[in-house]
Amino acid sequence: MHDWPPEAAAEVPAPQLVAAWLILDTLPTERVPLWAAHWLAAGYDGDALIELAGLHGDDPHDVRDLLRPALAECGITTPSAEVTSEERELAAAIDAFAAIAKLHLEGRASARWVVDKVIEIAEPYYKESIISLPLGELFSLDDEWGAGWGRTVGQLQAVVRLACVEQVRVGGAAAS
Repeated sequence: MHDWPPEAAAEVPAPQLVAAWLILDTLPTERVPLWAAHWLAAGYDGDALIELAGLHGDDPHDVRDLLRPALAECGITTPSAEVTSEERELAAAIDAFAAIAKLHLEGRASARWVVDKVIEIAEPYYKESIISLPLGELFSLDDEWGAGWGRTVGQLQAVVRLACVEQVRVGGAAAS
């Protein structure tokens, strides 16, 4: 999620959303130490969170090594061993899609940007569980939009808006 819309990029994502990005392998690790500092200022506390906030962010391995314990200190629990990786990815996709949908419905992200983020999350495997979500179904619009065939831009934008409304209705921690 390296190209989050400008106004939203200035916001600090909730630990739950950052956990989703970590699971989906879309985490901009270079930003995480700053977010950790903001989480500390917001009242979260813990040794791993303090250490994470002190990192420069240029070593993604250091960030990732500290992120899970820091998220735990923020109350974000790691799924148990009984939870499959597909279930973890689905839950993370629901949270990430809810945040993306909310940005679009608030007018802070374009319909095209939404489709690009859906593809970033769905690739490379296009798992049925993810592409069957309201926003996940938009993955096929990339080809239609980019090639200029099929529906008009206005029609594609309407499809994206409806999917965003449905995704927010379905929910996710980030939609709250």
